[in-house]
Amino acid sequence: MQVLPAKAKLYRFYFMLYPFAVETVDLRAYDLVFTSCYGYAKGIKRRAGAVHICYCHNPMRWVWQFPEYIARTNLNRLEKKLLSSLIKLLKMWEIRAAARPDFFIANSIVVAKRLRDNFGIASTVIPPPVETKRFSIAESVDDFYLVLSRLLPHKRIDLAVEACSKTGRRLMVVGEGPDRSRLERMAGSTVSFLGHLPDEQVNSLAARCRALILPGEEDFGITPLEVNSAGRPVVAFRGGGALETIIENLNGVFFDVPSSGSIVLAMERLEVAEWNSIEIRRHAEQWDTTVFESRILAFLEAHMPMCANVSLEPVS
Repeated sequence: MQVLPAKAKLYRFYFMLYPFAVETVDLRAYDLVFTSCYGYAKGIKRRAGAVHICYCHNPMRWVWQFPEYIARTNLNRLEKKLLSSLIKLLKMWEIRAAARPDFFIANSIVVAKRLRDNFGIASTVIPPPVETKRFSIAESVDDFYLVLSRLLPHKRIDLAVEACSKTGRRLMVVGEGPDRSRLERMAGSTVSFLGHLPDEQVNSLAARCRALILPGEEDFGITPLEVNSAGRPVVAFRGGGALETIIENLNGVFFDVPSSGSIVLAMERLEVAEWNSIEIRRHAEQWDTTVFESRILAFLEAHMPMCANVSLEPVS
């Protein structure tokens, strides 16, 4: 697939080719295959006797939550009908592919439930790693809210843009994606789109923001914990992985209805509350990279005796 034209821009349109590509990867030399999967990687094939452990971030969202995805596109009726037929074929493939791994690790309780409901598969929950050491607490906080996200329709960034535009609150949007032009058209003068930024600038914004806004439902949601690592709270939709990481009035506040008005009410509650940056950071450290590594190694040792002396340190 590396020779396909304009693959950097058109890779989304090649989605029906990925199952065939994944199944051609030659892994015959390996005793253990560990895949990190939010889509196709679970479908790899390995030799008889080898073990496949799949760390699953979610079953394919665009397959199992197709109506939500298609609702916010500009496709015409014929295009939607064609895409729906292709998605049905992809769902059949994913159901077959999900039977291939020997073990599943889910990155959240929500994803574990989806694996059970969609495929009848049991899994072990191990939350993903958060690089808490990358962030630090700032000496002062500025008067702006922050969004750190790919700009995709299902992320519901439009709700945060609308909430801040209507109320005159400053909002910094960091990230790129196909939804950027639509979001810019609806944004007021207090909303800034910064695109991709270097880590140093992201870290500074995370430490100085009033709070992060997480307007959509995430499977787990690492970004809120990254901003928590910088000592700042989160305004989050009450659903998905946020229910597993955010404690009301400790490291954030929830809103219950996916609407800009509901976000505004949550921001008002956040703005009159007192926040302890040190306690917020300490909460985030429960998901630090070192914690993730120890959990993964314990899983490997329990299921693969040959992994008893494995190290996750990078090899130069």
